[in-house]
Amino acid sequence: MPDPVDTESLKPGPDGRLRCWWCHAHDDYREYHDREWGLPVAEDHRLFEKICLEGFQSGLSWLTILRKRENFRRAFRDFDFVRIARFTQRDVNRLLSDQGIIRHRGKIEATINNASRAVALVAEFGSLAAWVWQFEPSEEDVGLLESKSQACERTTCPEAVDLSKQLRKRGWKFVGPTTAYAFMQAMGMVNDHLKDCEFRRKVSNARNKFRRPIL
Repeated sequence: MPDPVDTESLKPGPDGRLRCWWCHAHDDYREYHDREWGLPVAEDHRLFEKICLEGFQSGLSWLTILRKRENFRRAFRDFDFVRIARFTQRDVNRLLSDQGIIRHRGKIEATINNASRAVALVAEFGSLAAWVWQFEPSEEDVGLLESKSQACERTTCPEAVDLSKQLRKRGWKFVGPTTAYAFMQAMGMVNDHLKDCEFRRKVSNARNKFRRPIL
C-alpha cells in the first residue's frame, strides 16, 4: 500500500500530477514550476536575468515578478549586461517612470552596477556561467527536501553564503545569502522540488545530462 500523500506539502494539479505546494495558488506559478524552476542554466544573459529578478523580488511576492518579467526584459534590454553597463542617468529616469517594472531606485541602480561587475567578471573568467557554477553544492550536502516545513526552513546554504560573499566582494549589490540561494534554486544549481513532486525527476534528469561550464 503506498504511503499517504502529505497534502500540506504536495497537491495535485488540474492534470492530477503531484506538485510542490507553493505553485498551486496561480497558473503563472504552476507554469514556472513545471517548465523552468530548477532546470540548469548556462547562458550568461539568462543567469544575469535570474539573479537580478531575485534581487527585485526581495520584499515582494515572486508572482509580482513573474507577471512583470516581460516588461523587465524590455526595459533592461533582455538583460544583456554589456548594454546595461552603458546605461546613464537618463536610463535610470526612464526606468523610474516605467510602470511595467518595480520602480525601486536602489534596485534599478544595483542592476546597472551589477551589469558592470558582470562585464568585469566575464573579462576575467571567460563567462558568468563558469564562475557561478563553481559554487554548486553536492546533493549530499544540500539534502533532500521531503516536506513544506523543511523547505520553508531552508533559506540558504554554505555555498550560497560564499557566493553572496564573493559577489559582494566584487562590488555586486542586492545579492545577500537568501537571494543567492533563491538564484541557485531557480537556475538549477540545486534541485529543491520536494521528494515526491512529480517534476523532481525531470529536474534530476536534466541536471544529470547538463554539461557544467568550467573555468
